[in-house]
Amino acid sequence: MTSATSCPSTPVSSGNRSAAWRANSYGSSASATAGTLAVSAGQRGTERQGRRRIRDTVRVTRIAILGGGPGGYEAALVAAQLGADVVVVDSDGVGGACVLTDCVPSKTLIATSDSMVALAASPSLGVRFDGGTDKDTGGVVVDVAHVNARVKRLAAAQSHDITERLRGVGVRVIDGRGRLSAPHRVEVDGPKGAQTLEADVVLIATGAMPRVLPDAEPDGERILSWRDLYDLDVLPERLVVVGSGVTGAEFANAYQALGSHVTLVSSRDRVLPGEDQDAAMVLEDVLRRRGMDVAARSRASSVKRTSDGVVVTLQDGRTIDGTHCLMAVGSVPNTEGVGLAEVGVQLGDGGVIAVDKVSRTSLPGVYAAGDCTGVLPLASVAAMQGRIAMYHALGEAVQPLRLDTVAANVFTDPEIATVGVSQRAVDDGEVAAKAVKLPLATNARAKMQGIREGFVKLFARTGSGIVLGGVVVAPNASELILTVALAVQHRLTVDQIAATFSVYPSLTGSVTEAARRLMYAAD
Repeated sequence: MTSATSCPSTPVSSGNRSAAWRANSYGSSASATAGTLAVSAGQRGTERQGRRRIRDTVRVTRIAILGGGPGGYEAALVAAQLGADVVVVDSDGVGGACVLTDCVPSKTLIATSDSMVALAASPSLGVRFDGGTDKDTGGVVVDVAHVNARVKRLAAAQSHDITERLRGVGVRVIDGRGRLSAPHRVEVDGPKGAQTLEADVVLIATGAMPRVLPDAEPDGERILSWRDLYDLDVLPERLVVVGSGVTGAEFANAYQALGSHVTLVSSRDRVLPGEDQDAAMVLEDVLRRRGMDVAARSRASSVKRTSDGVVVTLQDGRTIDGTHCLMAVGSVPNTEGVGLAEVGVQLGDGGVIAVDKVSRTSLPGVYAAGDCTGVLPLASVAAMQGRIAMYHALGEAVQPLRLDTVAANVFTDPEIATVGVSQRAVDDGEVAAKAVKLPLATNARAKMQGIREGFVKLFARTGSGIVLGGVVVAPNASELILTVALAVQHRLTVDQIAATFSVYPSLTGSVTEAARRLMYAAD
């Protein structure tokens, strides 16, 4: 991440200035860490009471937020609760791409695909369906129109809920596109005409959009970005997915479960090249056994429509035919046309906004959060960046962003959840740690549920036994990882985890068992 700490901005406070000076010390000294910035809950409560007493006698800070995604709306909630006058400008709807086209829709679709996986596994548990051509599931089919309507309905409902929550705390929401015309001036162009907003603090949270390759431009019918999928009225018969990162793997897994024949094109030697290798190998083995074709070490050079489908041409000249092609080759930040370079905001490689650990850009009074910063493409990180930005801008004590405690999940079947240090960092000697990996095949609850694949892996610092990270490969790994994330966040030791009671039988029992084994391995 590119740092902008050489260009600190002076926070604009709604009242009490002492906290503002404490928070601003982050930009002037590398040693200004939690000891300098953090205050107790009691101290923070006293400061807030002080602000409430004098708020009527000071000018309220004006906050303009460009973008209504997680970074934007979480920042707006914090700023409003701290007494600021907040405006959110967004042309696509509150919730942003995360809620309306990306995260919420994809996970809703995956919930349907998970039900198909459960149906397929039910015969092994003694449940069979009579009738139909399929002896196990009775010819169960997917109603794509219903699935996609449900996806859109839930996304719209989530957007509405967030909008009402913002309005409930006094945040104004303007439908339109915002652009900086000066460091503290936003020009808005929307359905109700143009208007100008003056702001003391500006937060850029404009997100990102799917990357488009020159010879594989989506047409919304056969060649698709992930935002086009929910307009399909039929299930793709033969889907070619280009890109084996998180997005590609999730959709490939989902559509295979729904009934499509899927070919996954990976430019690397395995799926999920950025994830834990042990976890990625488990997933790829599962996908192949379920019938997916994985074209490893294959890079797509073009995608063209045919009379009844698509043809994907690889760089080595091979071709792959399909009825549809999903392009999942990453994202690019939405930073063009926002006026950033014109007012002096530093941009990094690919157009991302350079920020420091409290979300400041190179321009005083201008902050940024979310995918447009290129930090980590996670809704949780965007939301935290937005909250941190407002705490800092409004003079609150603030803990800088810590990426080493971020929990992430790949929503495949099985899911892959991670937090903290990686196996690669341990193997390369970057971190002095020991690891223990327990296969779920030895877990009693997993046996009862018919779970055959997956594992729990823990990393602990050599000597102290402090938990540094972990990997969980399992159904609902996104829920199981919280135990490990709490341990990493609060620097718990394997002894403390091992001494914690877990339910028997449960999948979390493998976490405490791994900790018990690490009690001795970490010495």
